[in-house]
Amino acid sequence: MKERVAVAMSGGVDSSVAAALLLEAGYDVIGVTMEVYPAPEPATAAGAQQVAEALGIPFYHFNLEEAFAREVVEYFTGAYLQGLTPNPCVVCNPKIKFRALAEEARKLGAVYFATGHYVRKGYDPELGRFTLARGKDPKKDQSYVLFGLTQEQLAGSLFPLGEYQKEEVRALARKWNLPSAGRAESQEICFIPDNDYSRFLEQKRPEAVRPGNIRDLSGKILGRHRGVAFYTIGQRRGLGIAGETPYYVVALRPEECEVIVGKANETYREECRVTMVNWVSIPPPRDPLPVAVKIRYTAPAVPAVLEPADGEVRVKFEQPQRAVTPGQAAVFYREDLVLGGGFIT
Repeated sequence: MKERVAVAMSGGVDSSVAAALLLEAGYDVIGVTMEVYPAPEPATAAGAQQVAEALGIPFYHFNLEEAFAREVVEYFTGAYLQGLTPNPCVVCNPKIKFRALAEEARKLGAVYFATGHYVRKGYDPELGRFTLARGKDPKKDQSYVLFGLTQEQLAGSLFPLGEYQKEEVRALARKWNLPSAGRAESQEICFIPDNDYSRFLEQKRPEAVRPGNIRDLSGKILGRHRGVAFYTIGQRRGLGIAGETPYYVVALRPEECEVIVGKANETYREECRVTMVNWVSIPPPRDPLPVAVKIRYTAPAVPAVLEPADGEVRVKFEQPQRAVTPGQAAVFYREDLVLGGGFIT
């Protein structure tokens, strides 16, 4: 039998098939799941255990609420108060799933930590680095949320679904009669199951409710808002102001408690600055580097040139981009290869 692999299981079809594929490949597989905030969705732990029992593998459940609250929830709510729009998954993966949960798995003798992410791992012998690439299924590719993984984390990770299409994964689940074969995918953030960000933010950080002025770019007051934290760049709905053409949020000024709006053409930017950069598949470049960049999870990758300086990167887009949003991740690609990424400021 091959080495022991711990599979992060959610009860969904992807992690279930990942575990089954590793079993079929001869690995010693165990299932692990984590309690985060304040617990998994009701079906998560029970569903994951049900799949583990069907596969005949040991299953372990870890309480990571404290680490999750500190590293993810505080980051998430704090970012909104600063006028940023965070993506909690890009922080949770390197700090909680691939660190805290993986460390617990290694205490159980796991040599590798596997997930159901649709990404591909490789190795570049010339650079002596592990690489991360898009999954084969472009509709399911999740490389954007894994740009923060370190070389050590990549070395110890396995991604069994990287070469599969989603339809193939569903077919395998049905073939193996897995309990998760027909389960729907979860679309919301795991710790906000009702997807009501505003309610969650107001509950956790009451100081987010801080009314102020809505101004246009000339400084004219057009209306009032309930708190900068409840708005994001590019937003049109919910502004409560009228005009011949729609207004959009173009800037947030938390210090002045102001929301700045403009017309559609004023939501575009030719460049942005990216900080806290993590270089995944290549060492940090010294010279300008042509890439394709994604500025949000659902956005297409667009041509740009990176200009690195002092640990940061200036991204110059080939064509101006709409709603370049501070707090979101910018992830850099060369074809399918994830070069690195960081956070837009």
